[in-house]
Amino acid sequence: MPEYEKAMRPEDITRLFVERSNAGDAAGVAALYEEDAVLAYPPGGRTVGREAIRALWEKVLADRPRFEPEPSLPTLVSGDIALTSTPPKDGAGARAQVVRRQPDGSWLRLLDRPEFAPPAR
Repeated sequence: MPEYEKAMRPEDITRLFVERSNAGDAAGVAALYEEDAVLAYPPGGRTVGREAIRALWEKVLADRPRFEPEPSLPTLVSGDIALTSTPPKDGAGARAQVVRRQPDGSWLRLLDRPEFAPPAR
């Protein structure tokens, strides 16, 4: 596996995700996740494990979607666990990730909910 830039702050993961996704690098996106991470995607489903996340992103990135950086909401940190989130541009719902500090001081995603829309009323 190539040597990837590590997320040394929880907020770095979002930037690295956008850079790697826009480069079509599914392995690079998957490298942002812990080995047993859980991704709440596709909608209504979940993808478990770094290898399954890589395979999913290969399919998603095959169409060469373009991702734009989104401003982060304030990060909540408790010891080696942090909650990061971004509001989607349409203002509906949110994106949230639980990240964990690794032994080398970098951060990886443990839980990822890339989209959440509140139920229609």
